[in-house]
Amino acid sequence: LYYLSETQHNKVQHITSIQRIAEDAYVWMDRFTIRNLELYQSPNVNAVTLLEVIDRTLSPMGSRLLKRWLALPLKDANKVRARHEVVAYLKENKSILTRIQNQIKQISDLERLISKIATGKVSPREVMYLKDSLDAIVPVKQLALESDNEALKAIGDSLHNCDLLREKIKATLHEEAPVSINKRNAIARGVHAELDELRAISTSGKEYLEGIEKRESAATGISSLKISFNNVFGYYIEVRNTHKDKVPTEWIRKQTLVNAERYITEELKEYETKILGAEEKIHYLETQLFDQLVAWIATYIKPVQLNASLIAQMDCLASFTQLAIENKYVCPEIDDSFELEIKNGRHPVIEKQLPVGTTYIANDVYLDRATQQIIMITGPNMSGKSAILRQTALIVLLAQMGSFVPAESVRMGVVDKIFTRVGASDNISMGESTFMVEMNETASILNNLSDRSLILLDEIGRGTSTYDGISIAWAIAEFLHQHPSQPKTLFATHYHELNEMQDIFDRIQNFNVSVKELKDTVLFIRKLVKGGSAHSFGIHVAKMAGMPQMVIQK
Repeated sequence: LYYLSETQHNKVQHITSIQRIAEDAYVWMDRFTIRNLELYQSPNVNAVTLLEVIDRTLSPMGSRLLKRWLALPLKDANKVRARHEVVAYLKENKSILTRIQNQIKQISDLERLISKIATGKVSPREVMYLKDSLDAIVPVKQLALESDNEALKAIGDSLHNCDLLREKIKATLHEEAPVSINKRNAIARGVHAELDELRAISTSGKEYLEGIEKRESAATGISSLKISFNNVFGYYIEVRNTHKDKVPTEWIRKQTLVNAERYITEELKEYETKILGAEEKIHYLETQLFDQLVAWIATYIKPVQLNASLIAQMDCLASFTQLAIENKYVCPEIDDSFELEIKNGRHPVIEKQLPVGTTYIANDVYLDRATQQIIMITGPNMSGKSAILRQTALIVLLAQMGSFVPAESVRMGVVDKIFTRVGASDNISMGESTFMVEMNETASILNNLSDRSLILLDEIGRGTSTYDGISIAWAIAEFLHQHPSQPKTLFATHYHELNEMQDIFDRIQNFNVSVKELKDTVLFIRKLVKGGSAHSFGIHVAKMAGMPQMVIQK
């Protein structure tokens, strides 16, 4: 706050509270996991991220909150289920969903608008946006209160109508308020009598002067008199010499010409003073009235911020519902067990990138702490091992965000940590090789795991020699199996020697991603099946990549 005061502005009343993130309330994911799962960005050009696939939010507040929810999935099963219940209700009541979405579309960025109000850096048009947004919230509140879902009712009950605020803005500002107070016509007619009079003078000066001209002409009998203006002495009445004997005594002569004389009157002097100062006075009064309005609106910071937060939540839940409808996602069953059972799970990003008419090959995954704690996945390159690992993590992540998931069914106990060791890259700036990066990430996993962790390991040990790699991979798998926490683990590898671990350790089970060998090529089935694989088909993949025939033959 001191930094903001010194470098930006000292009006920070919109910052009503600062809170630490309650780490115990959310799933723990390190930066490696967030990067490896490509939640927000991908190292590949033109790649699609999970956020891009799931974001159906309609407001800026909802969009920001969805990003936060993506990084902070819930650990409390009751809170997760409450979100699922809202999504299920909206999915069953599509007309209510549509009406809520239509209202949310009309809501501007309340959080930024109210911060501009607090700092006094808001335009009249933005204040009208605030009023229009608050107007759009009223039907949302009513829809939520009338729903059969307790969580929605609670949101509706907490939403503030801000009736007085909306009425004050409507009464004070012009409906077509300008983008700047300097553009005039920000304040509505009838708010300030002097302002209305000055506007009348400013906008209808010609008619006013014509009125004086007609009145004086009738009173004096001088039909040819006219009122004009010059920069020397302002407004004047010009009378031809033939009629100067009819000039009233109260007129003051200012100039004599060859054929005419020019006069001023007290009324013209007063009008001149008004008309010349009207524009400046109008700007002063409008600025003063607008500043007073903004200062008054600032007393509503808390209820507006609360509304912004609640609308953001509704936007995210409506987004989850829209996502579920569009992609046939299902509601996961959250229980108190340590199990993870996915039936026909799909990768939410990959399935959206498939060519039209192509069906995604769904897969089952079952993990527990009693019989199948570690799944050792073998299979050829390009067969889809990494996709299965990532889709498992993403399904769990989506479920604990409160979203429905891409699967036929999911039953799971909550996960408290998600770890991934996927892909290979170096860190030149820190002087770390590919293998060192791999070991750093793996060490972070082994030192922080828990009994509700989900661990995804892909090709551990490939950054060093074959013998060292096998030794490291075996030791890590054994460590995870023997650890008291018994974390659920998917372990993808090309080291077929690790298949032997199933015979030694009772909670390690072998699976492979099946392929079909044809005459001179390999057909990737991409189906996870029981049992280990003895081949990686690396030469076939090299051939598919277009390697020279001489290299393939060697």
